[in-house]
Amino acid sequence: MTSNKQPNNLIIEKSPYLMQHAYAQVNWYPWGEEAFAKAKAENKPIFLFIGYLTCRLCRHMAHESFADEEVAAYLNAHFISILVDREERPDIESAYGKVCQMMTGQSGSPLSIFMTPDSVPFFADTYIPRNGKFGAPGFLDTIQHLSEAYQHDPASIKTVTDSVHTALQQTKQTKSQARLSSKFTISAYQLLSKRFDTSYGGFGVAPKSSEPQTLLYLLRFFHFTEKRDAWRMVDKTARAMAAGGMYDHVGFGFTSGSKDDMWLVPHAEKMLYDNALLLMVYTECYQLTKKPFYQEKAEEIIAFIKREMTSPEGAFYSAIDAEENDYLWDDKEITDILGSDLAALYQTAYNITPNGNDEGKHIPNLIHTKLETLANERGESVQAIQQQLESARAALLAKRQERAHPLVDDRILAAWNGYMIAALAKAGAAFGNPAYTEMAATARTFIQENMVKHGRLMARFRDGKVKHQANLDDYANLLWASIELYGATFSRTYLQQAKDLFATMTELFWDQAYGGFYFSGRDSEPLIARDKIIYDGSRPSGNAVAAVMATRLGFLTGETQYLDMADHMHHTFFQDIKEDVIGSPMFLESVILTDLPTKEVVIIGKENDPNRVQLLEQLHKAYLPHVTVLAAEHASEFQSVAPFASALKQVENQTTIYICQDFKCQEQTTDIEQAYNTIVKK
Repeated sequence: MTSNKQPNNLIIEKSPYLMQHAYAQVNWYPWGEEAFAKAKAENKPIFLFIGYLTCRLCRHMAHESFADEEVAAYLNAHFISILVDREERPDIESAYGKVCQMMTGQSGSPLSIFMTPDSVPFFADTYIPRNGKFGAPGFLDTIQHLSEAYQHDPASIKTVTDSVHTALQQTKQTKSQARLSSKFTISAYQLLSKRFDTSYGGFGVAPKSSEPQTLLYLLRFFHFTEKRDAWRMVDKTARAMAAGGMYDHVGFGFTSGSKDDMWLVPHAEKMLYDNALLLMVYTECYQLTKKPFYQEKAEEIIAFIKREMTSPEGAFYSAIDAEENDYLWDDKEITDILGSDLAALYQTAYNITPNGNDEGKHIPNLIHTKLETLANERGESVQAIQQQLESARAALLAKRQERAHPLVDDRILAAWNGYMIAALAKAGAAFGNPAYTEMAATARTFIQENMVKHGRLMARFRDGKVKHQANLDDYANLLWASIELYGATFSRTYLQQAKDLFATMTELFWDQAYGGFYFSGRDSEPLIARDKIIYDGSRPSGNAVAAVMATRLGFLTGETQYLDMADHMHHTFFQDIKEDVIGSPMFLESVILTDLPTKEVVIIGKENDPNRVQLLEQLHKAYLPHVTVLAAEHASEFQSVAPFASALKQVENQTTIYICQDFKCQEQTTDIEQAYNTIVKK
């Protein structure tokens, strides 16, 4: 990228994405009063570009247009240019993405917004190529036309901005009289079945993303309905992704998606949230099946996160901005590293052929490999083959570490850390590995001690400093993290933390008139729109997470106001889900939990009592989304967090179990085997 010797106004920013552009030809400003004041003083329109570090099309526009001297000179002369990192300011991305959707019928990354100094758009688009194609103007033609219109045809600009204001008023949500019910969960399953790729797994056609929230939804749907095809979709997809090139077979961890149907050619960047949500998928698949394959993949993800995406303080980095070449190998390189015999085995197992599978080079993959067949052909055991391949993998990783390392986005984002904390807590409990739980607890403590400012959660930590007020996703995901940590440790601290987070989240984001949570807080900077988002993108929406956590908190505490709020949301977002029933799979989880039978289990007994330890280990290893578990040494400990359980009695100092529905508990038992069998029975 062409750059200046003198920095622009981004030089003091901490966002890696903004810092990349601090010496750019374009005189970028960060979002803030200085840029808007300058636009008003000079009567210039604003060019707002919203992108992020690992965005390929953002990079294309930077190289094609922003590094072009003619384009940069025109922008600097006729516009005030503002650059926004969507991962630090998702509230801005949400507001202007909504406008782009209304104006063009599409949205995405990047966003190219042209607006008045009062921040009202009059033109919106996503990626705009430098040169025009197929009759559409290129970027330079576009900015010249828009500048002319702004300066010489203000009436047309006002017509557009007035229409934007009107359209935004018309999009405000109201509360439906109708309520979402379990029939919508069936409709979602049926539609996903139609979209399912029966050859390679996943949904739809290439390019593919992993859609972990869809897989998590189908796991729950299968559990409650016993429709085998729901499980088959999850199983095939999880195995196909892990076999393909989108999984890093040398260093572990998933890239963000695949460019082809069979998951071979990766979108090379590795995102924290993808790996967190997929860690949940593989952990829950293990709980359901007890198959070692799923535990192996889950623990490989954790090994990758620990090695490459964990800060010295124990929180988690955001992304690794790799290029596809970082995962490619050639024949000679592999042979030089491994020696001819081991290289031959590795090349056979990982489908490495003389012609390559990506422009003459090789993406290691197991798409067409069956280790049992390979072992039989070589007259060896599967275990022996696995040991040799692991030796090869370790040698290749060591050599790869000598290459220039991809850029690590070392920001600590509260929302994304929430996903990983929740996933690690779940994995630690399911696999009986306290080290994973400790990783989760350490990160949660870091956020509590370093990312809360004057009682307000902040969104980003980097270089010892926090910035940006947290939005709904930050609060909802940390709420999820605290609930999973409670389930893994049964420390009341985490349950109280969850209740406190929910109370603050409600105060800041809840729409008292119509229900649902706004994305930005009532104390946040006013933007052109204050939106309530229900549809998932690459991650579950904040409202989806909040609805599921409200339901789980209701079951954990016995306090019905949480369940009432989930019910309000099932009315508020009725029309949205009716229009796109698979638009928010996680939100439908909350419908399943409230409409189908669930159980609350209360366990009272000494923490080190073998019976209590045995029962909790069994429950942790099982897939039981219909079961909520409370545990304490004395019932009185529940008083502050789950009052309904505080009056329950322990029998003769033995571990005592109560199994409840709708907070009405059956007669207690001290028979661990009987209790377990009753709990797991649906």
